[in-house]
Amino acid sequence: MVLDLIEAHGWRSEYHEGDVVMPLPRAEQVLSRPVDAECPNLRVWPAPDVLAIFRFLSDDAIDFDVDLRELQGQERPDILCEFITMIGRRLGKPVMMSPEGDWDRDNPVLGFDVEADRVVPLAQPWVD
Repeated sequence: MVLDLIEAHGWRSEYHEGDVVMPLPRAEQVLSRPVDAECPNLRVWPAPDVLAIFRFLSDDAIDFDVDLRELQGQERPDILCEFITMIGRRLGKPVMMSPEGDWDRDNPVLGFDVEADRVVPLAQPWVD
């Protein structure tokens, strides 16, 4: 799980329940919280200037977002792709990145392809 990756790679992280910062729990604790409990979030920095915010909305999906404005230059998008790849390899599943607000995940723009073992673009290029 992602929580294990955080520990294995020594990524800086902060686990929040509401406004309270708490020690990083085990996955079982996060996923077994009451249905009406506030949704916790986990901030993970795979690199000092790259932040991913995980939201534990369900036990059958891993939801996280990044601020694309932080991904300037080539190094930071490369770090994000490496991060997505690590998650996909660890889970053995595709990891899709969709635009903000695409809650149905119908329009992924890029993702980790398990068979190709790399991050690939998924959005169709714009045609003028």
